[in-house]
Amino acid sequence: MFLKNVLEGFRCGHLAIVGRPNVGKSTLLNRLIGQKISIVSRKAQTTRHRITGVLTRPGQQFIFVDTPGFQTKHKNALNRIMNRGVTQALNDVDVILLVIEAGRFTEEDKRVLSLMPEDKKVLLVINKIDRLADKKRLLPFIAEVSKAFAFAEIVPVSAASGSGGDALIDAAGRYLPESAPLFAEDDLTDRSERFLAAEFLREKLFRRLGEELPYGMTVEIERFETEGALRRINAAIIVDRPAHKAIVIGKGGEQLKAIASDARRDLESLFDGKVFLEVWVKVKGGWADDERALKSLGYE
Repeated sequence: MFLKNVLEGFRCGHLAIVGRPNVGKSTLLNRLIGQKISIVSRKAQTTRHRITGVLTRPGQQFIFVDTPGFQTKHKNALNRIMNRGVTQALNDVDVILLVIEAGRFTEEDKRVLSLMPEDKKVLLVINKIDRLADKKRLLPFIAEVSKAFAFAEIVPVSAASGSGGDALIDAAGRYLPESAPLFAEDDLTDRSERFLAAEFLREKLFRRLGEELPYGMTVEIERFETEGALRRINAAIIVDRPAHKAIVIGKGGEQLKAIASDARRDLESLFDGKVFLEVWVKVKGGWADDERALKSLGYE
């Protein structure tokens, strides 16, 4: 049994993973905890919620908070809520992991950097080093970005391959406060199975329809029942317009069937049990710019 009150010298803390859209924050979270809990796609702004991932190792517990990419271009209610979540996370955590891409330090990156609280330790995570064609560019790039801020550490990684992951954990662990663990040793997230079901289905929408409907979709779980190892899930895909509904369903319903099938397979792997997944499509015009509707859909 994992006894919280008998561990002396234990270190435990919250770490925010932040950065502009599409720098690999969710892939990094999944790699660090060794389990997919945050959805990923090549489309920017895939992550819309704060996702907590937990890694426990001897003497340490890391509570990672994967945040949406900070949005500077679009200003609807959904993006305002996501940006609010990022800024709140920055103030709530003990350590900040600022993620950028190797070889790219953009104005958007600098905008996110300007949000860093002065009283927090900030580690710069240079991701996608595997994609850097000329590896000799890495050291000059590190020297360049190190001038922009007093980073506690700078760690090059590849979230896709796992390279540098152990070094990042070691570096971040040095800044965890002394505290008893907040989660059990085998916990991976504080998110419910219901929430994860909605996210995994939304990931399949992004992957199959991202070019046509990049941000006009969300998912609402209307029924989630567990019978032993079996889960029965009814989910509604919410779209903005009737024309979008036709795109999601596809000719003869084939697109919707494929999306549901892809999601069901991933959920059965995640839950380690049989999943009956029923999915349909609803039209809610203007949902992404309606704060009341967003709250009902779980956006806080």
